[in-house]
Amino acid sequence: MAKSRNIVGSTTYQNIKRDIIFGKLAPASKLKLEALRERYSASMSTLRETLNRLASEGFVDAEEQRGFFVSAVSSEDLVEIANLRVLLECHALLLSIKNGDADWEGNLVAAHHKLHIMEKKMLNGELTAAEDWKRYDWEFHKALIAACGSQNLLSLHSVLFDKYLRYQMLVLTHRGEKAVHEHSELLDAALRRDETRATDILRLHIERGLNHSAAVFQSAGAESTQPV
Repeated sequence: MAKSRNIVGSTTYQNIKRDIIFGKLAPASKLKLEALRERYSASMSTLRETLNRLASEGFVDAEEQRGFFVSAVSSEDLVEIANLRVLLECHALLLSIKNGDADWEGNLVAAHHKLHIMEKKMLNGELTAAEDWKRYDWEFHKALIAACGSQNLLSLHSVLFDKYLRYQMLVLTHRGEKAVHEHSELLDAALRRDETRATDILRLHIERGLNHSAAVFQSAGAESTQPV
């Protein structure tokens, strides 16, 4: 019975978190327990546990006497998340290049291959592939740092990447050939074990992505709390 409750709780957590990241639950919107119970087929106790867990990760705000709300978005928060991502991911990439073995290289090549297929679809204007594109983008970046040797670092990066991904999905745009080229350069530098080149490319890749997303976000209203 306990195992069954854990499975239901994990599924509910994943579903609500995914809907927040992909904008199906809008920023700053109130999370009404009864509506969530019907939408996710979960008990009230499971929902409260899930929302408190998401609050601890920064995806939900728990306000005393007012209930739960999807965390709001802002330009300042986007910049902070991107800067933290640079710190964590570049450090993790450096460690991963030092520690990575043949299995790491093979997984990295496979992750880039899947991402490149989706990038070509995006370049051809297939915007319906956007969600898969971002999923493979995440898998590639995760593969880059998979050999860092620190589960704590990987866990922190995972939460941070999800927060960054949330902004990207709110201002869903694609930087085109430049981003595709940066991913290919990242793969090449990592496989050549060129630590300096790889971390420089990664830092530039994140900063360019931030500038692109921030510009679109601001043009739609920097303090907007609705998907744009």
